[in-house]
Amino acid sequence: MSYRSRRFVPFLFVLSLFIFNETNSLSRAADKKETLNVLFIGNSYTARHKLAQVVKKMAEAGNPSLTFNPTTVIYGGRRLVDHWNLGSQNYVKLHALTRAEQEQTVASLEKASKDPKNRYAKGALSRHRKLLKDFESQRTKWDVVILQSYRDDLNGKESLYAEYAPRFVALAKAQNARVILYETTPTTQNAKPLKTPPNPKAVLKKAGEIAALAKQLDVTAAPMSLVGLNCQTERPDLTLRFVNDAHLNQTMAYLTACTLYAALFDRSPEGLPVDSITDIRFLDNKDRTKDRDGKPITTTFSKTDRTDLQRIAWKSYQQFKKLRD
Repeated sequence: MSYRSRRFVPFLFVLSLFIFNETNSLSRAADKKETLNVLFIGNSYTARHKLAQVVKKMAEAGNPSLTFNPTTVIYGGRRLVDHWNLGSQNYVKLHALTRAEQEQTVASLEKASKDPKNRYAKGALSRHRKLLKDFESQRTKWDVVILQSYRDDLNGKESLYAEYAPRFVALAKAQNARVILYETTPTTQNAKPLKTPPNPKAVLKKAGEIAALAKQLDVTAAPMSLVGLNCQTERPDLTLRFVNDAHLNQTMAYLTACTLYAALFDRSPEGLPVDSITDIRFLDNKDRTKDRDGKPITTTFSKTDRTDLQRIAWKSYQQFKKLRD
């Protein structure tokens, strides 16, 4: 063997070790790939701004090996009690739902849809008929279930949210899914910049009741009343709802997505690159470039605003955890 050949053998050995190690590293990286199946149950407070998709962007930006699969069951203006009556619990227990149970739900909704006052039954019937038709292909075991409130959580322990959330939670926990209580706060969002500090009393009372419910159920929450209060206190120049529309605006939607991220991963959203929110409702239902207030349909947050909103969401979530624990 020549001198050059003898020098080449160690090189080949080192190269083979490098290739072997790189292959193993890629294999380990592939093994670490994770999928998160997340079910959102709610109304327009989940539908607006395609909130589930914004959370997906944040989740995957903060966890590069994660595939975040969101599914939504949404009925405008409906509460958890309405979702239960419309059969949304079947979607929570898709992994174990029987055809007989689904057929019974369809039959019940067929009867309910004949009532002209029940304007959501027809939509639910269509949804459940489709589920029955594609029954086996839609089976899913959820990793996380997010339960949105909407004015049904105002009476504390006596509220309908406190009555129906445990029913959904039990179904989620039967498959080892985690649950996040997404607490909305439509009555405390400001449509105009604040000139005086907000009164925290009612907000803290409600946040405490959500924390007590979360502790009772051993779940966590996106405490948006607390988040909104902290944003109003620290950034009174920002608004949290539209002037011409009672819904959360792009700023509150961004805060909500950041808070859901915190609840999903028990980690701060600070530093996430997602910097914009686009609403799905537009000016006079005509101009798709403008939101309900006539401003751009997409809000791109400055670095300062994005940093503040992410920080406020995390601070509020940590504050909530202390209330719950």
